[in-house]
Amino acid sequence: MVMSVHDLDLPTVDIAGMEREDALSVLAEARQQHWLARSPLGYSISRREDCVSLLRDKRFHNALSLLRQINGLEPTEAEDEHRQSILAMEGADHARLRRLVAPAFTPQAADRLRPFMRQVVGDLVDTFAESGRCEVVADLCEPYPIPIICELLGAPKEDWRQFSAWATDIFRIFNQNLAEDLPLIEAADAALEAYLVDLITERRGAPKDDLLSALIAIEEAGDRLSNDELVSMAVAVLMAGTDTTRNQLACCLALFAEHPDQWALLAEQPELVPRAVEESMRYLGAVRGTVRFAPEDIVFNDVLFPQGTLVFVSLASANRDTLSYEEPETFDITRERGTQQMTFGSGIHHCMGAALARAELQESLTLLARRMPDLAVDGPVEWKPTTFGIWGPARLPLRFTPAN
Repeated sequence: MVMSVHDLDLPTVDIAGMEREDALSVLAEARQQHWLARSPLGYSISRREDCVSLLRDKRFHNALSLLRQINGLEPTEAEDEHRQSILAMEGADHARLRRLVAPAFTPQAADRLRPFMRQVVGDLVDTFAESGRCEVVADLCEPYPIPIICELLGAPKEDWRQFSAWATDIFRIFNQNLAEDLPLIEAADAALEAYLVDLITERRGAPKDDLLSALIAIEEAGDRLSNDELVSMAVAVLMAGTDTTRNQLACCLALFAEHPDQWALLAEQPELVPRAVEESMRYLGAVRGTVRFAPEDIVFNDVLFPQGTLVFVSLASANRDTLSYEEPETFDITRERGTQQMTFGSGIHHCMGAALARAELQESLTLLARRMPDLAVDGPVEWKPTTFGIWGPARLPLRFTPAN
């Protein structure tokens, strides 16, 4: 017999404001009672199998399009336009856009930027290498991804700082403070869009070896990307490749500072770097969850989710599921990649920039493990508020033995 989710006897979880490990413990305890739990705005799932199944179920839609309502704001015409972002798009339009742009986001495409990644991270380390100390968020993690995204898009070096400021403001959309942050978000979005429209116009007349030129040239059976779609894709690249990488790299370094044996092993065996990236993202992912909603009545796992029901998918908890990972509470970079980590998501909204993010993290950790031996925390670590959708250290002072 199918029962409405509202009528089930479920555990209740409210992890808002909790420290990460405490929140994971609460979710783990709840899933011992049921695969579903009630949460303040809807329901949550934390078992990896169910997270994957729901994210791959195309009947559930990404709740990014509901951010205004979730934050208590009235929908507007501007929001309708925002829903055209590939990050919130659904159905045939979403499938068409991903199919068209997929060739531009392959691992091979990301690999072409690896030499530039090494140059950028090497230049940043040069600024503090001799001192043996750094505040790694400000000195390395924050500035690292922006030059790479600008190089990818074909934006000139003199505009890197502006791109960084726009990215920081646009990412406020995930910080659960939309009512206060909305003017900054909209101003940054408008300025970035105007910049990209000019850049696209320039590339249409004089193509170069960059992503925008490649996207402009894409054609499939006469189908091409419109100007609005090109802008949307460029903004999605900025969002997918900036704040996520900044925070994930900081999470990785915080984790390795707590596990010096693993850091030393990484320096000795750089071939472990791909595994180290996956294990770091599993154990301490910067993207801890995502939200879906039922646009219509949906029966899933023999449970009826009425239209409008919100479901919070805990990627962080899925990454620690004892049914999917052996010894999930142990951080081990030698772990063979059998079951994939969930931080990139799953299904049709699986992170399109995953190959680029992996390349950025792999190149940075390879160089840092060699140039920053004996890594250790060098003072109080400040973490971003747990309400932030993309999370990590706000301040991470480190010390190390300067390499010869």
